[in-house]
Amino acid sequence: MDGRTYDYKLLSRGDSSAFWALFTDNLVNLLILSGVCQFVFQMPADIVYGRIVPGAAVAIIAGVVVYTCMAKWAAKKQGKDVTALPYGISTPVMFVYLFGVIGPIYWATQDPLLAWQVGIGAGFMGGIVAALGALIGPYLKRITPRAGMLGTLCGIALVFIGSVPLAEIFEHPLIGFTSLLFILWGLIGRFRLPGNIPAGLVAIGAGTVIAIILGESKFDFSGVGFYPPVPYFGDMIAGIQYLFANPELFLVLIPVQIYNFIETMNNVESAEAAGDTYPVGLCQVTDGAGTMIGALFGSPFPTTVYIGHPAYKRLGAHAGYTIGVAIVIAAAAFLGFLSFLAGLIPIAAAAPVLVFVAVSLITNTAWAVKPMHMAAVSFAVLPHISAFLMVKWGSLMNALRSSGVEGLPSLGDEGLTAALLMEGAHYEGHLALSQGAIITGLIWGAIVADVIDGRFRMAGGFAVAAAVMSSVGIIHSYTMQAPQFDGITLGYLIVGAFLYLYPLVAPKEDLENRIIVPDEPDLMDDAPAPQQA
Repeated sequence: MDGRTYDYKLLSRGDSSAFWALFTDNLVNLLILSGVCQFVFQMPADIVYGRIVPGAAVAIIAGVVVYTCMAKWAAKKQGKDVTALPYGISTPVMFVYLFGVIGPIYWATQDPLLAWQVGIGAGFMGGIVAALGALIGPYLKRITPRAGMLGTLCGIALVFIGSVPLAEIFEHPLIGFTSLLFILWGLIGRFRLPGNIPAGLVAIGAGTVIAIILGESKFDFSGVGFYPPVPYFGDMIAGIQYLFANPELFLVLIPVQIYNFIETMNNVESAEAAGDTYPVGLCQVTDGAGTMIGALFGSPFPTTVYIGHPAYKRLGAHAGYTIGVAIVIAAAAFLGFLSFLAGLIPIAAAAPVLVFVAVSLITNTAWAVKPMHMAAVSFAVLPHISAFLMVKWGSLMNALRSSGVEGLPSLGDEGLTAALLMEGAHYEGHLALSQGAIITGLIWGAIVADVIDGRFRMAGGFAVAAAVMSSVGIIHSYTMQAPQFDGITLGYLIVGAFLYLYPLVAPKEDLENRIIVPDEPDLMDDAPAPQQA
């Protein structure tokens, strides 16, 4: 088909089902961040629902406009229907901004207004860092094996997008199972419902009805009103000035924004694996610009291309689903309906949609990579399990303190660490793996994939890059630091040196002939491993 004359329709039948999945993802994030800001950081409702939520909606609208235009461009260039990239508030980075930037300011000053100002200042500066990812994003995408990029996304999907919502379902089984039933039938089993009603809509609606019957939902219109988006330039400048007066906050800000532009790169690769190709550099600039626009209008939280494009493409979506989400989120934000929806829709009713997104991403990855690269995907998942454990261990300690237990040691206390080790809980190792899990998973997935392909120099290069990042604290550390050669850094250097040097002296037959491992399927290509490139 001639791409110059291709007519791309923004709306398709599949957009209706995809809308409910992406809307749920965005809605849950907005409910979480508004709840934490209001009830943990004691921000008044006029800041939460009058500034932060409308600002987030403005950021989402700005990004959706660009990604809709990008989808039209991609469809015309490729001469086929494409699915627009999903977009919204970055879930992992949102938590870092909440508890790594906004929270420490509030706890130190007890000033929620200052905490919000610093948050939007950090959001604006972070958007600049994210946009700068476009300078290296295309190069990273070119040299990084798909298994590494998709594998680290599978880790996020498995532990945070899949298992946490699944736990919500089992905590409220009457609501959750009712909703899950329709997701299994309509989105995973792909059977039609009467009247071809979107399964996501039926799932959320049925779960909400059950919640109303059980008295677990409420109709609360107290927050409904008009909250127009307004730029907060003066407040943002005050926040930026505070950041430069306290530069240690940049030690949190810079690494997490590096994670964010790498997350964008990985999700663009996921879309390409599903059949839709987009320019990664432009996507990273868009995410950074969206974050900066959101910060100017009151939202501290970075935006990104979302996980889940393969799921939406399977549903046959075009761009209408993202446009619909932007319109509904904007209406809910500007008219104050977010607080109403927070009381009406229980998390357990929306959770099955997120489980579907996680399952779909993992399934698509299995089809998108070579069978022998599933070892690399599996390796890339592992750091995220450590990240999950650290989050839950921290929550456990906080819950014990909140319940009145006194004299508790902090996580990291030498005695507690030793006791955990005696019980088989390797705290220090999981802590190291959890710091920068997105990058760590990508790097180890790339190393494993390159070794399998016999690309030893590339594998060694990733190991050396990991050593550099580890030495300055981008990975395996809470904050950035002056270069230091600890055990992990030296370990990466040993791996890199071996992968680079040994193939130069190893017998040729040892590099060309694979070993058959008993009781393991032989998934290797028939062709010998290439002599390194």
